[in-house]
Amino acid sequence: MDRARVEWPTLALLAATYALWALGTTWAAAQWLPLGIVLAGLAIAQHSSLCHEALHGHPFRARFWNEALVFPSLCLVIPYGRFRDTHLAHHHEEILTDPYDDPESNYLDPAHWARLPDWARAVLRANNTLLGRMVLGPFVAQVAFLRADWAAIRDGNRAVLRAWAWHVPAVALVLAWVAFTPIPLWAYLVSVWLGLGLLKIRTFLEHRAHEQASGRTVIIEDRGPLALLFLNNNLHVVHHMHPEVPWYRLPALYAARRAHYLKRNGGYRYRSYAEVFRAHFLCAKDPVPHPLWTGEGIP
Repeated sequence: MDRARVEWPTLALLAATYALWALGTTWAAAQWLPLGIVLAGLAIAQHSSLCHEALHGHPFRARFWNEALVFPSLCLVIPYGRFRDTHLAHHHEEILTDPYDDPESNYLDPAHWARLPDWARAVLRANNTLLGRMVLGPFVAQVAFLRADWAAIRDGNRAVLRAWAWHVPAVALVLAWVAFTPIPLWAYLVSVWLGLGLLKIRTFLEHRAHEQASGRTVIIEDRGPLALLFLNNNLHVVHHMHPEVPWYRLPALYAARRAHYLKRNGGYRYRSYAEVFRAHFLCAKDPVPHPLWTGEGIP
């Protein structure tokens, strides 16, 4: 471990997150189960944001120590190795929003959309509202994720299989803890859904369909509790341009060159998450089929 660069704010937040998770699953769950569910859900969301920091090389230079710190899979359903590999692939700017090549795209090829049954299209339309993304999104995303990974494993992708194999002990650690704490398993699963639903607020409009790759990534100028929960990833253009910069330095970086980042992304900006809720809680931001897809890519 390289002690020349240790990002102490990240380490402190990680310790606080595990403490909150432990509190939620023990004392809070014993006192009043809904409180335990909420605290555990918040910790699960914060832990996922810290996993995102780890895969980008924080808080240490050494990948081993970063991944060891976030090894327990608090969310149960997403192997860290798969999150790491798909997210790093997503960081290739030229493929952003591509229905096939961007692993985090919520758009579909219009030809694929046209073949879907009516019920599936209704679910995906609801999923394109912020309310739908928070409620349905964890299930919709997980089904798509599992189908893709199962297909990859059947095709002989050993990296995907290895990530799922490492996921087994990471989940076992968490389930062993839950088994010996006051929170029932069903309640912990509700916490998982809550944590993943909160994260869907961040990912809901991170990227838009746009002719230029540089214009596809959002800025949300929020400095409230959600910005902390998402580790300033709401300043998403800044993160995409400087993934090596730790979360606590992103606001100052954005403030120093605000006009530059807004010019780069074509003014794709919201003032706060309150504005996002007002605009899109019940109204879709985008169509599900990619509006710029030509069959051969984005022009």
